[in-house]
Amino acid sequence: MSAELVAIAHPETERFPIDDVIYTSPASGSLLEIQFPAPALQPDALKRLWRERRMNNHPLDRSGVWRYRELLPFWPNFDHVVTLSEGNTPILDAPLAAKFAGLDALSFKHQGYNPTGSFKDNGMTCGVAQARHLGMTRVACVSTGNTSASMAAYASAGGLQPIIFIPNGNIAYGKLAQALEYGARTLQVDANFDQILALVRTLAEKLGIYLLNSINPFRIEGQKTIMAEMLDQLDWRVPDWVVLPGGNLGNTAAFGKGLRELHAWGLIDRLPRLAVVQAEGSSPFCDLFHNPEGAFTPNPHPETLATAIKIGDPVSWPKALREVQETGGLVEKVSEQEIADAKATIGRCGIGCEPASAATLAGIRKLVASGRITPEERVVAVLTGHVLKDPDYIYRYHTGQLDDPHGTRLRSTFGNAPTVVPNDPELIARLLG
Repeated sequence: MSAELVAIAHPETERFPIDDVIYTSPASGSLLEIQFPAPALQPDALKRLWRERRMNNHPLDRSGVWRYRELLPFWPNFDHVVTLSEGNTPILDAPLAAKFAGLDALSFKHQGYNPTGSFKDNGMTCGVAQARHLGMTRVACVSTGNTSASMAAYASAGGLQPIIFIPNGNIAYGKLAQALEYGARTLQVDANFDQILALVRTLAEKLGIYLLNSINPFRIEGQKTIMAEMLDQLDWRVPDWVVLPGGNLGNTAAFGKGLRELHAWGLIDRLPRLAVVQAEGSSPFCDLFHNPEGAFTPNPHPETLATAIKIGDPVSWPKALREVQETGGLVEKVSEQEIADAKATIGRCGIGCEPASAATLAGIRKLVASGRITPEERVVAVLTGHVLKDPDYIYRYHTGQLDDPHGTRLRSTFGNAPTVVPNDPELIARLLG
């Protein structure tokens, strides 16, 4: 069997050629997943090969995605790949955050170290490669920020025209600035993310534009390599938990698929449990998980300051639900106050992240307090975006000016406001003790 597109969560298996320009089954509407045979190399040989490639200066080997290209066998060659040396993101120990969460130890896999500052680069390099392979000239996405920055960079680097649709007034300016700088044609639409995605899917088919949201299965394939790199960095010692924020849920789908494949092919001996954390005002997936007998109910008016996860109708929820259940995982939701305080705590570790990323630490603290994660378990939390993605949020929190979406002032629990002083060395010396 060569690589093919397969419909997920459909009673009858539907298979499509890998080069079909489709994102869901035309008949059933089911999401698609790429399936392919196991690599020819044995597990130990693969691990040696991937480790040896770190020493090679070939562009594919410098990439933390394409270094693991045996997990991405979709094309006869890799001539269409556009790489900006994505991946290669560190795992950082954070004792202060561990104490805050009630754990003995905690590590962060920080995707904010990517070229455009978020995990989206891992998926976008793969999605843009497929667009070029198909001969596309224009690509599009709907974005609350990180996707637009990443797609703009990779499309422009690959000679494609990026077209971005964003909810008007609902994007952090640090992210919008990236899209503008990388040359994307940007349209601000008076609608929310989910409404715009439906609009763009219609436009993409009508105008022959390739869609690069996480509904695109090639995006998911690139993002699954985050788990391969994480395990490689851990010398293939599997953590008990991998915790990540939940927005459109593409990462949850990607991580689970990657872990299942690595387990099936003998590279790991067990699956870590996935824990997905959402913001309270944007948590339809959490509501579904805790009411498995009910139907998935979108939230038409999602609300959270963590704009990267402000999504009320996540397109990847069927895949994500399967992956969380497959790993025996959990889904939790946290308040705006919990996210803000967790974010400030991560900052005090010298690490920093965007607001959505901090949902992980807030969720871990809640899960430990309720006994669902025990203090001695080994936990890796994924930070999805860079600290400078939303600097206005940081300033307002530390100066006591941060309001939640309903206008209620949040506590500046760990505030660190600047102090205005006169040009007086003696006074400043006294202030500094």
